Amino acid sequence: MIVPSSFEEVASYLEREGRYVFYFTADWCGDCRFIQPQMPTIEASNPSFTFIQIDRDAYMELAKLWDIYGIPSFVAVENGKELGRFVSRDRKTKAEIDAFLAGLV
Repeated sequence: MIVPSSFEEVASYLEREGRYVFYFTADWCGDCRFIQPQMPTIEASNPSFTFIQIDRDAYMELAKLWDIYGIPSFVAVENGKELGRFVSRDRKTKAEIDAFLAGLV
Protein backbone atom coordinates (compact mmCIF):
# COMPACT_ATOMS: atom_id res chain seq x y z
CA MET A 1 0.00 0.00 0.00
CA ILE A 2 1.26 3.42 -0.92
CA VAL A 3 1.05 6.16 1.72
CA PRO A 4 1.55 9.51 -0.04
CA SER A 5 3.53 12.26 1.65
CA SER A 6 1.95 15.26 -0.09
CA PHE A 7 -1.20 16.44 -1.81
CA GLU A 8 0.78 16.67 -5.05
CA GLU A 9 1.68 13.00 -4.78
CA VAL A 10 -1.98 12.08 -4.23
CA ALA A 11 -3.02 14.19 -7.22
CA SER A 12 -0.35 12.62 -9.41
CA TYR A 13 -2.14 9.26 -9.23
CA LEU A 14 -5.17 10.84 -10.85
CA GLU A 15 -3.00 11.76 -13.83
CA ARG A 16 -1.39 8.35 -14.26
CA GLU A 17 -2.60 5.38 -16.23
CA GLY A 18 -3.58 2.43 -14.11
CA ARG A 19 -6.15 1.27 -11.62
CA TYR A 20 -6.05 2.70 -8.11
CA VAL A 21 -8.09 2.35 -4.95
CA PHE A 22 -7.97 5.37 -2.69
CA TYR A 23 -8.54 4.06 0.83
CA PHE A 24 -9.61 6.89 3.15
CA THR A 25 -8.89 6.28 6.81
CA ALA A 26 -7.86 8.01 10.06
CA ASP A 27 -5.92 6.95 13.14
CA TRP A 28 -8.81 7.67 15.51
CA CYS A 29 -11.37 5.69 13.46
CA GLY A 30 -12.42 2.45 15.15
CA ASP A 31 -13.94 1.01 11.98
CA CYS A 32 -10.70 1.79 10.14
CA ARG A 33 -8.68 -0.05 12.80
CA PHE A 34 -11.13 -2.96 12.41
CA ILE A 35 -10.44 -3.39 8.68
CA GLN A 36 -6.73 -2.39 8.65
CA PRO A 37 -5.42 -5.92 9.50
CA GLN A 38 -7.36 -7.27 6.50
CA MET A 39 -6.01 -4.74 4.01
CA PRO A 40 -2.91 -6.77 2.98
CA THR A 41 -5.18 -9.73 2.15
CA ILE A 42 -7.61 -7.47 0.29
CA GLU A 43 -4.71 -6.02 -1.72
CA ALA A 44 -3.34 -9.48 -2.52
CA SER A 45 -6.79 -10.60 -3.70
CA ASN A 46 -7.07 -7.60 -6.03
CA PRO A 47 -3.73 -7.34 -7.85
CA SER A 48 -5.15 -5.29 -10.72
CA PHE A 49 -5.40 -2.31 -8.33
CA THR A 50 -2.73 -0.26 -6.60
CA PHE A 51 -3.94 0.78 -3.15
CA ILE A 52 -3.27 4.28 -1.86
CA GLN A 53 -3.96 4.98 1.79
CA ILE A 54 -5.23 8.50 2.39
CA ASP A 55 -5.35 9.98 5.88
CA ARG A 56 -8.71 11.74 5.66
CA ASP A 57 -7.70 14.33 8.26
CA ALA A 58 -4.42 15.20 6.48
CA TYR A 59 -6.20 15.52 3.13
CA MET A 60 -9.51 17.03 4.23
CA GLU A 61 -9.83 19.18 1.09
CA LEU A 62 -9.63 16.07 -1.09
CA ALA A 63 -12.14 14.30 1.17
CA LYS A 64 -14.54 17.24 0.82
CA LEU A 65 -14.02 17.39 -2.94
CA TRP A 66 -14.83 13.67 -3.24
CA ASP A 67 -17.67 13.79 -0.63
CA ILE A 68 -15.83 11.46 1.75
CA TYR A 69 -17.39 12.07 5.15
CA GLY A 70 -17.63 8.54 6.48
CA ILE A 71 -14.59 6.33 6.85
CA PRO A 72 -13.22 3.91 6.01
CA SER A 73 -14.17 4.63 2.41
CA PHE A 74 -12.87 3.41 -0.93
CA VAL A 75 -12.81 5.18 -4.30
CA ALA A 76 -11.65 3.20 -7.34
CA VAL A 77 -10.11 5.09 -10.25
CA GLU A 78 -8.88 3.90 -13.63
CA ASN A 79 -6.79 6.20 -15.84
CA GLY A 80 -7.98 9.23 -13.87
CA LYS A 81 -11.71 8.40 -14.06
CA GLU A 82 -13.77 7.16 -11.15
CA LEU A 83 -14.89 3.55 -11.55
CA GLY A 84 -16.90 3.35 -8.36
CA ARG A 85 -17.03 4.13 -4.70
CA PHE A 86 -17.80 2.33 -1.48
CA VAL A 87 -18.39 5.34 0.73
CA SER A 88 -20.44 5.38 3.91
CA ARG A 89 -20.14 5.73 7.64
CA ASP A 90 -20.77 2.03 8.13
CA ARG A 91 -18.16 -0.51 9.19
CA LYS A 92 -16.97 -2.46 6.18
CA THR A 93 -16.00 -6.11 6.10
CA LYS A 94 -13.40 -7.83 3.97
CA ALA A 95 -16.18 -9.65 2.09
CA GLU A 96 -17.97 -6.36 1.33
CA ILE A 97 -14.79 -4.68 0.09
CA ASP A 98 -13.87 -7.70 -2.06
CA ALA A 99 -17.41 -7.74 -3.52
CA PHE A 100 -17.19 -4.01 -4.29
CA LEU A 101 -13.86 -4.44 -6.09
CA ALA A 102 -14.98 -7.58 -7.93
CA GLY A 103 -17.96 -5.64 -9.26
CA LEU A 104 -15.58 -3.17 -10.90
CA VAL A 105 -13.69 -5.71 -13.00
